[in-house]
Amino acid sequence: MYSTTYHRPTTVADAVKLRKKAEDGQFVSGGMTLIPAMKTRLAAPSDLVDLRHVGELKGIKVSGKTVTIGAATTHAEVAESAKLRKVCPAICDLAAHIGDPHVRHMGTIGGSLANNDPSADYPAAMLALGATIVTDKRELAADKFFKGLFETALKDDEIVTAVTFTVPAKCGYAKFPNPASRYAMTGVFVAKTKDGVRAAVTGAGEDGVFRAREVEAALAKKFDASALEGVSVPSKDLMSDIHASAEYRANLVVVMAKRAVAAANAG
Repeated sequence: MYSTTYHRPTTVADAVKLRKKAEDGQFVSGGMTLIPAMKTRLAAPSDLVDLRHVGELKGIKVSGKTVTIGAATTHAEVAESAKLRKVCPAICDLAAHIGDPHVRHMGTIGGSLANNDPSADYPAAMLALGATIVTDKRELAADKFFKGLFETALKDDEIVTAVTFTVPAKCGYAKFPNPASRYAMTGVFVAKTKDGVRAAVTGAGEDGVFRAREVEAALAKKFDASALEGVSVPSKDLMSDIHASAEYRANLVVVMAKRAVAAANAG
């Protein structure tokens, strides 16, 4: 690892100032991706601006049908939130199966979304829920936030401060995890909302998280796993790697969608 200067701001305003002053500074929140990259010298920021101790970025708020989760809220805190489980248990279950206990107690929802790993769980949830990603400068619909592999609409000095979404009538998530990393080889989050059915896929797309229109169309007619019988997803734009072929992942999309709907209906 190359040398770096560590900063621990307590406000968003201070974090932004520190990042601007740095020669090549980066925000860090949990560091589940950045720190390993620094250890292998794939990343060498001059300064690290740690967001984990910024109080205004923490916490979970449920107000009627509106859920707001602070960006520095850890996966463990999301998983263990009783008030969140009461209105949207799928999010809690999703968080409970991210990585291992160390990852869940260090990693944050904001860090996951800003990093936008193509196999991360939260991007699928936010896209399926039609969530809004709130930053220190603006609000972005999830459909416009995710731009591709490890790419988002965030500007270099922009900080994700929270996510907010309306509680759906039903939602569920299922993933086929890599046994070592527990990243999704294919994961599907489905949500039945007042505006219709949305289904988002992670871990399978060559260009990152995406909506599965074939799944949405079938579930719009009947929100039940049986509605997905005979549905197929094109493998053209799906990943092939040492873990699974594009064709295998295409099949997994439908299988995981069935499990996600079954979980949603069971809740």
